[in-house]
Amino acid sequence: MKLPRKGSLLREIPILVVVSLFISIIIKAFLIQAFYIPSGSMQTTLEINDRVIVNKFWNFFSEVKRGDVVVFRDPGGWLPPAYEEKRSAPLKALRNGLVFVGLAPDPAKQHLIKRVIGVGGDRIVCCDKSGSLLVNGKPVKENYLYEGNKPSEMTFDVTVPKGYIWAMGDHRAASEDSRYHQEDSNKGMVPLNKVVGRAFMIIWPVGHFSLLPRPEALTAIPLQ
Repeated sequence: MKLPRKGSLLREIPILVVVSLFISIIIKAFLIQAFYIPSGSMQTTLEINDRVIVNKFWNFFSEVKRGDVVVFRDPGGWLPPAYEEKRSAPLKALRNGLVFVGLAPDPAKQHLIKRVIGVGGDRIVCCDKSGSLLVNGKPVKENYLYEGNKPSEMTFDVTVPKGYIWAMGDHRAASEDSRYHQEDSNKGMVPLNKVVGRAFMIIWPVGHFSLLPRPEALTAIPLQ
């Protein structure tokens, strides 16, 4: 058996690196992407610094559904200006490069992650006499809420237009979500074209590894 020449192998390594980077970029752009959680707005479903995998491919073949945990770009004014990381220029460039090719989790500086409570046509009211959130007139038993939180300290009655979602954090007392942006141009709604994808799995730390299913309490409610 004839072994490959050393020079030939050295020439192939750059090609393999380029192909690997190309595949990583394609995967990040169209299939999946890792994000880490910068805040406590989704506790205890997601803890600060958890790493999640977001399915972007799902966007092309499935509608956003109630109960999905989604990552979306800032609809406008939900987040403060991105802060500058205190890193040297070379380290910052390296970090950005790894994020770009999908080899490091995106710090999600201008992205948010929330749970979809309402989709187009849904009417969401807070709250009924027992303190429960109402979706299309049905009370929702929100077992995913942060312990001790009420469904909302703020009352509201909204109907979600087609092409939008109403999104809220599971840690309601620490989440400036759709409720707090009803005076904005989108009236607190998130346009579907801002949705990056559905977070379907926690991959880090190892002790938090789990899937992120849709709660039946939300999926069982008929669409309007």
